[in-house]
Amino acid sequence: MGLLTQGRPLTWAETKKYTQYTREHGVEQFINLYKKLKDRRNDCLKWGDEVEFIMVRFDHEKKKVQLVLKAHKLLPILMEPENQNCDNCTSLWRPEYTDYMIEGTPGKPYGYLPAHFNMVEANMRLRRKQAQELLDKDEYVISTSNFPRNGCPDCTWPTYKSTLDTSVSNSLCFPDQVIFPDHPRFKTLTQNIRSRRDAKIALNVPIFIDTNTPRPFIEDFSIYGDDYGAYGTAALKDHIYLDAMGLGMGCCCLQVTFQAQSIDEARFLYDQLTPLTPIMLAMSASSPIWRGYLAEIDCRWNVLCAMSDDRTAEERGFEPLKNDRFRIPKSRYSSVDCYISPESAKYNDIEIVQDMNVFNKLIENGIDHLLAQHIAHLFIRDTVILFEEKLHLDDTKDTDHFENINSTNWQSMRFKPPPVNSNIGWRVEFRPTELQMTDFENAAFVTFIVLLTRAIMTYNLNLLIPISNVDENMQVAQQRDAFRHQKFHFRKSLSTKQTPNTPCMNSVQKNIFQEDNPENRCEHRLMTINEIINGSNEFVGLLNIVQEYLTNIEVDADTRCTINQYLNLISQRAAGTLMTNASWMRHFVANHPSYKHDSVVTDEIAYDLLWKMKKIANDEDHCPEVLPKMSSKTTLDVSAAIQKANNELEVKRSLIQQNQSLKN
Repeated sequence: MGLLTQGRPLTWAETKKYTQYTREHGVEQFINLYKKLKDRRNDCLKWGDEVEFIMVRFDHEKKKVQLVLKAHKLLPILMEPENQNCDNCTSLWRPEYTDYMIEGTPGKPYGYLPAHFNMVEANMRLRRKQAQELLDKDEYVISTSNFPRNGCPDCTWPTYKSTLDTSVSNSLCFPDQVIFPDHPRFKTLTQNIRSRRDAKIALNVPIFIDTNTPRPFIEDFSIYGDDYGAYGTAALKDHIYLDAMGLGMGCCCLQVTFQAQSIDEARFLYDQLTPLTPIMLAMSASSPIWRGYLAEIDCRWNVLCAMSDDRTAEERGFEPLKNDRFRIPKSRYSSVDCYISPESAKYNDIEIVQDMNVFNKLIENGIDHLLAQHIAHLFIRDTVILFEEKLHLDDTKDTDHFENINSTNWQSMRFKPPPVNSNIGWRVEFRPTELQMTDFENAAFVTFIVLLTRAIMTYNLNLLIPISNVDENMQVAQQRDAFRHQKFHFRKSLSTKQTPNTPCMNSVQKNIFQEDNPENRCEHRLMTINEIINGSNEFVGLLNIVQEYLTNIEVDADTRCTINQYLNLISQRAAGTLMTNASWMRHFVANHPSYKHDSVVTDEIAYDLLWKMKKIANDEDHCPEVLPKMSSKTTLDVSAAIQKANNELEVKRSLIQQNQSLKN
């Protein structure tokens, strides 16, 4: 959840006085960091995942499931091993926006060895177990992107009621007590975004119209009490009304961060992964239920965008520019707006709003126009969270002002410079994937995207399409059952002039490494998810590229077995023979004996749904509609593979030394 600075947070009235100051110093900090580290090379490949779990409590007598607000109690215990010895812990834990969420990552990043892919699922299981052991009876760790009745009355334990007049969210349905209480960042961020916007956060999500759904569907806000005022007029007919940052930031996701060997490779990866963001969003869809209603969307993305939107009426184009600097087309939570590698410039086909003062400053300091454009675009935003103790910093040693803006531009990809005075390199973060209910599925998605990045780099592939088409794909990806029924813009030929071309190629290689035709190089067409992943007569398919990559590296039998099972899941999901989590949830609700086909997901239905998900995640039940009956050979112990790799490295070093001695 971004930069977790400690100190006294400033109100928006206080922060506003320093927005230009922090912008100028943030740019200066980036320039200093860039000059110091732009020539850094040969960082080894490292990568890791982030899983955001939720905690729930089952009331079996009342058939009710609630969100458990105790992250502030669990996190100090979970973080103790790190505090005692950060070099020897199996997992790292961080707070998230709400008190029912906890974020877990591996204790150390994974590396270049194929055997590391066999650790991912085992480590996810371990994290789930570590948190589960701290919970009370009938409380469980669940992995899913959105709690189906979040925002409904009595949806948390303990139970609270929102107080509109004093609430930082000013929400009818989301009490402040749900926000994580032990770090001031979260409530201050909520208050400042709403204050800067000078209006309530609000979104109307189209409701799924079932056979018995009232027409028009009109919400009854009296269930929240007498003080519901203008909510009845703000809510649209046939829509579900959401009015709190927590209904977006309270969603969970699955993220992957990669360390590149250089800034150039990081920029290349950032661009090449950007067209994949909507594809992975559609395949991982797991958010079809909002505030107890079935919706016409399957993903959390646009909800997050709306619930974090701090733009004023002027910036949104509703009023003429008078007090603000720019008209800004998107929320600060959004899809990527521009590619950042020199070779990608021609695919930036939408107008980029940028702070020209920032852009010119960066250009004057030797930063190329594409990277300067990216930073200048991020810096059209104001800082929305400042701490009194971190106002006046040494710009040669600190980067807090830069990170305050960079880490609150919540885009589908994030370009992450190295932290000051660390051994961490240039990184990119892949951010769109929805969280799945099982560790097997989450590990499969992580493994697939990491393997695909390696294949892209190994074969010098090009996945770029116009950025406007990526935007269009992001909207299509969130539609109901998009993975089955929608088509996405995708590049027809992935080869480049640098793609290897050898005389003895098999049929897969010929499809991957087809001759680079300048006339076709920019072509893309509409494809189904199945075509993109599994291929067709006209397109090789991303899975075939990954499989080709795997045939050319040495992988131990257990790891290859595990990887094959993951890729089988990805293949079947793309083909539509396995449901997404969202589709399965809809199917479960539709077939529940108490469902009245009126779009309402009652307490009882939600209880049964999450109990079933809990059993599936803990291997107490099976769900053949979502995942195949398989058992991976995942393990936390890959010491044998590491030792073997070290031995091979020593042999190579010895041979090099012998050759040098012979030459001398």
